[in-house]
Amino acid sequence: MRSTRFYGRMAGSMALALVVGACSSSATAAPSSGAGAAPSAASGALPYIAIVSKGSQQQFWQAVQKGAADEATAKGATITFEGPASESEVDKQLTMLQTALDKHPAALCFAALDSKAATPYMQKAKDAGIPVIGFDSGVDSPIPVTTVATDNIAAAGTAADQMATAIGGSGEVAIVVHDQTSQTGITRRDGFVNEIKAKYPNIQVVDIQYGAGDPVKSADLAKAIMTAHPNLKGFFGANEGSIKGVLNALKETSKEGKIVAIGYDSGQQQIDAINAGVEYGAITQNPVGIGAKCVDAALTAIAGTAQPKNIDTGFFWYDKTNINDPKIQAVLYK
Repeated sequence: MRSTRFYGRMAGSMALALVVGACSSSATAAPSSGAGAAPSAASGALPYIAIVSKGSQQQFWQAVQKGAADEATAKGATITFEGPASESEVDKQLTMLQTALDKHPAALCFAALDSKAATPYMQKAKDAGIPVIGFDSGVDSPIPVTTVATDNIAAAGTAADQMATAIGGSGEVAIVVHDQTSQTGITRRDGFVNEIKAKYPNIQVVDIQYGAGDPVKSADLAKAIMTAHPNLKGFFGANEGSIKGVLNALKETSKEGKIVAIGYDSGQQQIDAINAGVEYGAITQNPVGIGAKCVDAALTAIAGTAQPKNIDTGFFWYDKTNINDPKIQAVLYK
């Protein structure tokens, strides 16, 4: 098994109430809806950074928002943070992206739902002299000065290694992914599939479905997969919404403990499922660290200082044996 690594900062408790409170009460962070006029880059002493996320409803994105808001407060910047309600709303995100550019920020942080559709907007940012920092999910463009993200190929490969251990090195497994248009969806899917193909000839990935990160849709897909493949031994859910759907499907079909479930990210449902032995384990990113490093990278770009093309924020594998380890607890959100 490859070793995991972690380069991000350790974050404290990230309960939803704290996330919302920190972001709504901070003097330097606007509400996640992005409502109201944001300061332009030239309107005051504080540099203004526009952050357009892939979503706003999942706890993962709220944790990213908390990290960005806290770092902006600490570093003397002002931010807006917004994203569509659903990770399937590509057009809505592109509208938000255009609105953000119209506010003339000093820098833009962007996590693309569709890595190709956003390319023209990257050119608009470049033409306006606005440096772009990708985060979580990259863009098919050389314009972003850096991308702050987890190494999703390596992380999903670790999930595949753990799946192989859990099912004894043979059998049928399936994947529920959030999408096939973002870099995170593509790299997590391919990282898992390619690791299985390279190392485990007796394991077959029999189905891959895309649930838009929606737990209800992902549950329906997981149930359909189980019906089509009655000998299925394992599921990999490639983000929080995907694995929540898988867990709900297993519960609804009385398959808890009979089919291995491996997830991604965190949230109370996953934490409870792992502690209960219903979920074998998961990959945790560092969402607060992603938000903080995104703001740091934006400020570095505003200053005109060179930085690496990719900033790896690290990941951990966690399961029932290490979930209470302080270094794991520091990057889990509820």
